[in-house]
Amino acid sequence: MSTRSTERRAPGARRLLLWLPLLPFFLFGILMEIIPILSVLLSSLRDSQGGLSLANYARAMTKINRESFMNSVRLSAITAALGVGIGSLAGYAIMQSRSLFFRKVATALADVATNFGGAPLAFAFIVTLGSTGIVTQLLKKAFGIALYPSFRVYSVSGLVLAYLYFQLPLMILLIQPSLRGLKEEWREAALNLGATEARYWAKVALPVLAPSLAGGFLLLFANSYGAYATAWTLTGPDINLVTIRIAALIRGEVQLEPGTADAMAVISLAIMSLCVLGSMLTNRLTQRWKS
Repeated sequence: MSTRSTERRAPGARRLLLWLPLLPFFLFGILMEIIPILSVLLSSLRDSQGGLSLANYARAMTKINRESFMNSVRLSAITAALGVGIGSLAGYAIMQSRSLFFRKVATALADVATNFGGAPLAFAFIVTLGSTGIVTQLLKKAFGIALYPSFRVYSVSGLVLAYLYFQLPLMILLIQPSLRGLKEEWREAALNLGATEARYWAKVALPVLAPSLAGGFLLLFANSYGAYATAWTLTGPDINLVTIRIAALIRGEVQLEPGTADAMAVISLAIMSLCVLGSMLTNRLTQRWKS
C-alpha cells in the first residue's frame, strides 16, 4: 500500500517541481501588479476620513477630467486606426518580399522600434522635427518648405506622429502571423473562378483577417491610451490627457487629489482591460480560421 501511494504521489511531486522555477515570476507579478492594483482600487473607494465612498469617482467625472478621458480616447482611436491601416499594408509588403534577408531585417527593426518610446522618443522627435530640428531646417534650406508655424511637434499632430513611431511596428508584428495564414490556394481558386484581385481581398482575405485587424486595433488603442512619458516630455501639460491628468493630481502641481487620481486610474485600467479581453476574443476567432 505504501509503495502504491508513493507512486501515486510521485507525478504530483514532479509537477510541483516543474512549477517551482515559475515561483519568482508569480511573486514578482503579485508584488508589482496585483498588490498595487488592489491598493489603487481600495484607495479610490475611500473618502478623506477613510470611509467607503464613491466621491472620488464623482470627482473623476468633473468637466476637466472628462475632457482628459475624451482626449485620450480620441488620440488612441486615431493612432490605433492609422496604425492598423498603415501597419497592415507595411506588414503585407514585408511578407511579399522575395528576400528572406529583407524580411528578417524589417521584422527585427519593427521589434526594436515598437519598444522605443517614452522620453527618448520624444527627445528624438524634438531633435528632428522641432522648431530648430534637423529635418525642419533641412526642409527649409533645401526645399523652401517651412513646417512652422502651421505644424508644431509639440501639438496633437506631433503627438500622433510620435505615437505612430511605436504603433506601426507593433501592428506589423501583430499582423504577420495572420498574413502567413492566408493560403495561396484561396487566392488561386478565387481567380480561377473569375474573381478579380480586389474581389478576392473583399470577399476572402479581409474577412479572414478581420478578427486580427480588430484585435490589433484594440491592442494599439490600449498601448496608446496608457502612454505617459512620451506625451509629457513632448507636450507637457498643454494637452489634457488622462495619464498626464492623473500625474498632476498625484504630484499636486495645482491641486492634490490622490483619491481622484486613483479613481481615474481604475477607470483607465478597466478600459484597457476591456481592450485586452476583446483582443483575446478576436484571437480565438482567428484560431478558428487557422484550424
